[in-house]
Amino acid sequence: CGLGELILPENEPGSSIMPGKVNPTTQCEALTMVCAQVMGNHVAITVGGSNGQFELNVFKPMMANGLLHSLRLLGDASSFEKNCVRGIEANRERISKLLHELILGGEYFFLYLFQKIGYDNAVAVAKKAHKEGSTLKEAALKLGVLTSEEFDSLVVPEKMIDPSD
Repeated sequence: CGLGELILPENEPGSSIMPGKVNPTTQCEALTMVCAQVMGNHVAITVGGSNGQFELNVFKPMMANGLLHSLRLLGDASSFEKNCVRGIEANRERISKLLHELILGGEYFFLYLFQKIGYDNAVAVAKKAHKEGSTLKEAALKLGVLTSEEFDSLVVPEKMIDPSD
């Protein structure tokens, strides 16, 4: 995710220099440490299991300890779901804004547009918009290539990224 695409639950103090910013650092970093420890325990258990000779594995206590430690850590870390994951919401307004900027500002949109209005018209629209610092819609309207309604019906980023199209 980029910046501002998710709305996080305010379970911790925010930033002192950025009002409204929520820091999920304690929860996320704690979970990352749990994951690192569990992976380390897994390696130790694997090494212990591979070193059991003559049906007498002297590593069994270490392996059992590593397994029980991992289970306890994972059980305790399950509170992450309640304290962070459960309250996460999508910032639909921000996501929509970024989607429109990405689609309408990229070469993908140019390729999409020229399939609909032809290469020469698409180039003219892109050049005019770039030269005047206007939007592609404004340039298309000024050039008379598309009406406002045609542009709006063509340019629906949610439909443009649909793989079935």
